[in-house]
Amino acid sequence: MTITKEPRARAAGQPSPRPPYGAYAGIFGAFAGVLGVAGILARRLQREPRCTTPLDLAVLSVATFKASRTIARDDVTSFIRAPFVEGEAERPVETGGLQQAIGELVTCSRCVGTWAAAVLATTQIVAPRFGRLLTWSLAAAGANDFLQAGFVACTSKTNELQERSAHRL
Repeated sequence: MTITKEPRARAAGQPSPRPPYGAYAGIFGAFAGVLGVAGILARRLQREPRCTTPLDLAVLSVATFKASRTIARDDVTSFIRAPFVEGEAERPVETGGLQQAIGELVTCSRCVGTWAAAVLATTQIVAPRFGRLLTWSLAAAGANDFLQAGFVACTSKTNELQERSAHRL
């Protein structure tokens, strides 16, 4: 189920609102601030990163992929995007302010992926058991997405080849 709003009509030739640079700066500041607080908390708790192998990076990468795609694209998370988007295509509202900037963030899987990676990495330091469980669960779900896509592609190609050979007979 996707929650949508009707898009606002824009008069012909009317330019889009100016990009919300102030809101972008605020979001960037919040990102840096949250990472700073997480770093201070990790130091106070005397926690150091334990995940430093190539496997850890690969798992974090796949988990980040899954988390960002889920937030930016899945129907189950449409309630997160709903206040910041409009229309069936879920385009960010064009307010020229914070609402538009957040809409751009939550509909861009690469953008929200940066936040997801930071959250996952931080949870592995601040709350290692929870962080590892969350990261590995998301990574397994992400790997499942790749396997499902591969299966569909192989099945489709097999069906296509079978149809071609049946027409030749």
